[in-house]
Formats: sequence, structure tokens, C-alpha cells
Amino acid sequence: MSGSGTRLDANPTESGENIAKLSVVLGKGYSRDSEAAITERLRETMRDHPDVQVKFGRPELFSFSTPLEIEIRGADLKSLEASARKLTGMMQKADHFADVKSSVEQGYPEIQILFDQDRAAALGLTSRQIADQVVKQVRGEVATRYSFRDRKIDVLVRAGEQSRSSVDDIRNIIVNPSAAQPVTLASVAEVIPTIGPSEINRVDQTRVAIISANLRDVDLGSAVAEVRGMIKDDPLSADVRVAFGGQSEELERSRNSLFFAFALAIFLVYLVMASQFESLLHPFVILFSIPLAMVGAVLALWTSGSPVSVVVFIGLILLVGIVVKNAIVLIDKVNQLREQGVPKREAICQGAESRLRPIIMTTLTTLFGFAPLAFFGGEGAEVRAPMALTVIGGLTVSTLLTLIVIPIVYDLLDRKPDAYYKARGALHHGDAMAGAGQA
Repeated sequence: MSGSGTRLDANPTESGENIAKLSVVLGKGYSRDSEAAITERLRETMRDHPDVQVKFGRPELFSFSTPLEIEIRGADLKSLEASARKLTGMMQKADHFADVKSSVEQGYPEIQILFDQDRAAALGLTSRQIADQVVKQVRGEVATRYSFRDRKIDVLVRAGEQSRSSVDDIRNIIVNPSAAQPVTLASVAEVIPTIGPSEINRVDQTRVAIISANLRDVDLGSAVAEVRGMIKDDPLSADVRVAFGGQSEELERSRNSLFFAFALAIFLVYLVMASQFESLLHPFVILFSIPLAMVGAVLALWTSGSPVSVVVFIGLILLVGIVVKNAIVLIDKVNQLREQGVPKREAICQGAESRLRPIIMTTLTTLFGFAPLAFFGGEGAEVRAPMALTVIGGLTVSTLLTLIVIPIVYDLLDRKPDAYYKARGALHHGDAMAGAGQA
């Protein structure tokens, strides 16, 4: 699309006679990495045209906001524009930012009218009266409507083209046509041609300049840290404030929520196990399998080069419920053996040996179930794969270390004598016999 849109569009910075848009649909078999490589190649090609500003972006259907959006807030419009242009220039020089775009970098020519209130009052005029006359002469007003069949057609009355085609013509507009002594606009106001902002954005009733950018070979958190470093080394105006939005803001909100969900999942798992084992110590021992899973998840993400994202946090929350089952099976078997009179060390060895097969079977089942999500690709694989890799890495390492670490932790923390478990086993056996006798 070339030369589309007018100044009345919802987004005036992306419309006009000198703006064109080109949409490219990639065929099958293209991944996010190959798409990024193609985009980078096109950027290199367009460097041969320095007079043309080229911005690349994905359709909003797939990406609701750019990865990085920076809001510069301030009351003074000139200071806001200067700060936005300064930060835009710094980001354009950095290698990690691409398609840097500012909401104040482009403007439209306009004519500003600065009223002289004292002079207008001396001539018996108000700013409102002068403004109304200018609007009537330049834009016009609907004098009447012409009826044509079932339609009403507005009849617009305004000055002729030769009376409003230049700045001098605007200055010579008569602002008191009904008075005996005509007064021109230049007599009561200063008329200056200038370049005004294409749009003025406000957030919480405060003017903002929005700078957006795509990222190149850097994760979102590192990009935000780099921008903060730029501002720290070369501060912006003192009367502006900087806030981060876009996907970085969404990630921060999601991360806080997921941290809370992660902690809540651990707490609820602990409560359920405490009620099941009738002990506060054994669930604590079982929870040691969670840090082991974290080690595996980090190794899997580092090996695959996947960044930490929201879906990774979801995978970590899944791990909390998955990895503890191996430790539960192991500790429960050890307690059963000790209640039967087996010494602690021997019960630990026998429990680990007898529970090795079911632990391996359930782990392999889970790993095979997540393997297609992690390795087989397909549409949306870039979203599913990090979560699956997190679960696979965490569960693999946790399973391998559970049979070593959990028995050691159990041996160190459980100081109760074997006689205690033997007595508890006899009590449970007696209760079971009593119940059978009553039945």
C-alpha cells in the first residue's frame, strides 16, 4: 500500500502520501530464527537508501506490542521532544536495537496563531471571536443543507482558495467582518509556520513520548538494563521521567504473578504432604527435590539457548508437582520398612532399590510425553518448546539425584530412633486388626 491514509487516521505517524507499507508472508518451513535472518538481510539492503526510513515489524495479530517500549513523561512538550530524540539517537547507535521508532520523530507542517490578548481587548475582540472567524474562513461552516432525494447534503461556506492558500493570506483574514473598521488577524495575533507534533500521547493525564524498538540478539531483560545504563551515563532532561512499557512491562507483571504462584505451589504441596505423612520433617526432606529440578531446568535452558520467559515459569510450576512424586514414593517406602522393624540405613537402601523401577517408569513416561513439544517443532513451537525443555531437564536431573541426595538428607535430618518407628508400626497394625475385628 502506497500513499494511504490521511491526517485524520487513528495513527497519523503511519499514514500520508509519503508513506508506504509492504506486507510479506513467509512460506512453510520458516522458523523465528530464519525470519530474523531475512529481516536482517533486508535491513542491510535498505542501507543503500539513506533518505528513506525503514521500519520492520510483525503483524499485531501475533505480537500485540513491540518487545521494548519506553515512555518519557513530562509536562513541557519541547523538553519531551528533545529527550525523546536524544534517547532515540542513542538506541539507534547501539547494536542490540532495531527499528527504533519515536512518536515525536515525525511531525506535520502547521500554522500556529499566538493571540495578543491586550491588543485584541483594546479593539473590543476576544480570542474566541477571532478563532471562530479564522475557522469559518479557512475550514468553513455548514450554512444549510441541500435535500437531494433521500439525502441531506451539507453546503459548506468558506473563503476562496486565493484567500487562504498561503501564510500571508491567513495573516490578512478580517476577524471582525461586521465592524466599520476592519481588523486583520496579523493586527491581533502572531501567525508563524512551524512543524508540530504528529500526535500527542498522554498516560494518566501526563504527556508522554513513546519510543519502541525490536531487539537483535539480546533478551528483553538485558535490553532494559542496557537502556537504563544509557540514561545513567548520559541523563535526559531533568523535568522528564522514564518508564518501561511494551512486552517488558507485561513480562514484569507476569513474572511477579508467577513468582507468587511458584511460592504458593510449594507451600500447598508442603501442606498436603504434611497432612499425609503426619510429620513436618519428611515433607521438608521431600522438598529438597525441587532445588535439584531447578538445576536441571537451568542446564536445559542454557544448553538450548532459550531465554527465561513466562512459559518457562509455567514449566517450573509444573515441576513442583511432578518432581516431588519420586521423593514421596521413596520416603513413604522407607517409613514403611522402618515401621516393620528394619534399621534406618538398611531401610533407606532397600527403599531406594525397590522404588527404583517405578520411579524410572513414571519419569520416562513423562519425558516421552513432553518430547514432541520440545523437539518436533511445528506451529507455535517457539512458545511450547521452552516449557517442555524446562520440564524435561528438571525432571531428568531431579530423578538422577533424588536417589542419592534425598536418602542422604533423610539420614541426616531424621534423628528419631528405630524403636519409635517400630512402636508406631505396631500401633498402626493394632488399629488395623481392631478395625477388622469390628467388621
